[in-house]
Amino acid sequence: MAETVQFDLVSPERLLASVAAREVQIPGAEGDMTALPDHAPLITTLRPGIIRVSAADGDKEYVVTGGFAEINGESISVLAERALPREDMTQEVFKAMVDEATDRLANAQEAYVNEPGPVDEATKLLADMVAVGGHIGLSAN
Repeated sequence: MAETVQFDLVSPERLLASVAAREVQIPGAEGDMTALPDHAPLITTLRPGIIRVSAADGDKEYVVTGGFAEINGESISVLAERALPREDMTQEVFKAMVDEATDRLANAQEAYVNEPGPVDEATKLLADMVAVGGHIGLSAN
């Protein structure tokens, strides 16, 4: 069994990480998961949350708002809608992200009056964003 797996985290703006990781914790849409070297192949969507990467040079955390993860045993690739290193997540940045999720919910409620699916999705996105803030010590207010 290999001791590390190649981990790459990409957002629309840039490549945030490319390291040999011992393990990667991923906020999957169906639940959190930990990917190790030689993990079974898997593709999953992400929910807002924290990606934790354990590598030889230490642990690193990234805040993501959603996206996809592909695990194939030899590599883990995350294509994030939006991602920031945890240390770059300030109260102002977090507030802007929550405001964006709040706007999405308001737009969904207006556009889909009698269609719960899109409204439920927007509500879950907002709740997940607020939960991320609580986890890292930031307030949505």
